[in-house]
Amino acid sequence: MTLIAPTLQAFFTDRLTRQLQASPETIASYRDALRLLLDFAQQKAGKAPSVLGWDDLDEELIAAFLAHLEDERGNSIRTRNLRLTAIRSLFRYAALRHPEHADVIARVLSIPPKRFEKRNITFLTEEEMEALIAAPDDTRWEGRRDRAMLTLAIQAGLRVSELIGLDCADVVLGTGGHVRCEGKGRKERTVPLTSTAQAVLSPWLRERAGRPQDPLFCTRTGRRMSRDAIERRLTVHTKAATERCPSLAGKRLHPHVLRHSCAMALLQAGVDTTVIALWLGHADTRSTQPYLHADLAIKERALALVTPTTVTPGRYKPSDAVLAFLEGL
Repeated sequence: MTLIAPTLQAFFTDRLTRQLQASPETIASYRDALRLLLDFAQQKAGKAPSVLGWDDLDEELIAAFLAHLEDERGNSIRTRNLRLTAIRSLFRYAALRHPEHADVIARVLSIPPKRFEKRNITFLTEEEMEALIAAPDDTRWEGRRDRAMLTLAIQAGLRVSELIGLDCADVVLGTGGHVRCEGKGRKERTVPLTSTAQAVLSPWLRERAGRPQDPLFCTRTGRRMSRDAIERRLTVHTKAATERCPSLAGKRLHPHVLRHSCAMALLQAGVDTTVIALWLGHADTRSTQPYLHADLAIKERALALVTPTTVTPGRYKPSDAVLAFLEGL
């Protein structure tokens, strides 16, 4: 029986790291998925992960693992599908190295992702964005940092990972002011900054007084903020902003909502979807389509263009033979 361990190690060290040059986030996601799978297989087969074979990870066990994620761990269908993507990637790699297990591998690769309900995206109105940005306390260091962070997140439409990864040198102020960031797939992009955003970022950069390679948004000790820290700060400021703007009470805010809000603001201003895709760093303009579905104003404008017909249905008949001749030329 061929063991999984050597192929699993080569999958991470050779396939993902050297051949594909996968991002640290991708490697971490695949690591977590396969670690959960091996723990589950150990419980079911009674074998240590180092001695598991490919026949132990058959279609039946993988299907049971996916059901375990949903039923016992409470994972969403999106998370379940994400774990399946990692498993399928490993098995596609194994198919090249272990053709003797082709039947087992093929059955695992045949497991489809689950369909799930796609809901409309959540975004903030202009009034809600202003209330959220005004919520941090300017008399405290953390408040000034958070105001600059929220302003940049909303105006530039950055992912939370991009926000965390910003260095002081990535923000350029003045004429042609912009922010540089590295998005998914290590794609770098530059996003212009409005004069309003520059007015908030300029005093923060002076106060931050960091070296070019220092994190733009940091903790009191100078370390980069974590994803959890940004989510906690957003929760705190949302609660404060709700007192000024009650409509925020009905919305569940997370950092990605700020990115959605940027996209919706651009769309409502009449910016073309291809430009919005470039602004957000989308690899495909199809990723921008959900914003069109979420914008009720666009649908209302389209409806206004449709006027009810007042002409009685019928077939046109010329009133004169000469006119009929001319129409037929």
